[in-house]
Amino acid sequence: MCRLVTEQLHIGYGNRTIVEDLNLHIPDGKITALVGANGSGKSTILKTMARIMKPEAGQVLLDGKSIQRRSTKEVATQLAILPQHPTAPDGLTVAELVSYGRFPHQRGIGSLSADDRKAIRWALEVTGMAEFDSRPVDQLSGGQRQRAWIAMSIAQDTEILFLDEPTTFLDMAHQLEVLHLLRRLNREEGRTIVMVVHDLNHAAQYAEHVVAIKQGRIAAEGAPESVITCDMLRDVFGVEAEIVTAPGTGLPVCLPFALAHEPYANAAVHPEPAGSKTAAAHERNASA
Repeated sequence: MCRLVTEQLHIGYGNRTIVEDLNLHIPDGKITALVGANGSGKSTILKTMARIMKPEAGQVLLDGKSIQRRSTKEVATQLAILPQHPTAPDGLTVAELVSYGRFPHQRGIGSLSADDRKAIRWALEVTGMAEFDSRPVDQLSGGQRQRAWIAMSIAQDTEILFLDEPTTFLDMAHQLEVLHLLRRLNREEGRTIVMVVHDLNHAAQYAEHVVAIKQGRIAAEGAPESVITCDMLRDVFGVEAEIVTAPGTGLPVCLPFALAHEPYANAAVHPEPAGSKTAAAHERNASA
């Protein structure tokens, strides 16, 4: 079942078409990763599904109804988005930031109900940020700051959560910290999560559904093991790679080693047989 779908979606900037005739179905209760080269349209698709951008044609449907025909407040009670590089005013505390997620549910300006306070406390606890609730956001580490923004997003109490490159500029440990949190939200809270991801190995290990985007169109979609293949990497990213299986999970791991258009890429994929003139020349050059 898919509550969120796009139908013949066309998106552009001025005279430039970014996405054309996109028909995408987001599986309910799963983590979906959008992957693709820079400029392929991943973030544009995410923003349009979250109603931040308006399509030129086509529509985004939530429960069979166009999100463009719903009020902003109604959409905000069902969809939440964490954009790239969010910023908070200087001195804003973690608790204050998280409280912003309750705006769609508030009846009066600046008034927090008991339900609001309960949702804020839960969001702080589930993200491990309760002990930092009074700390200014600008004094947090990168991983803590990202968790604070995720806490704000989940305090919005929506069933669908969009994240645009949630691990960008984080070190390895903080990246895994954020991804583990998203997996926990998905498995324990049943949240449908859609995220733009640059690291294919993160997509393979943490997403159940992967959509590869090339020039605004779907090049491949499905389970990680069916999407993350040598052919897809060559077609979508222009790289040659070896795909191995991760021990313990059985999921694919991508090991890129050359650009697909480089002359040596084909040589690496199809090495010369031992004893050939080309192989002998390589050996002489290597020993020189």
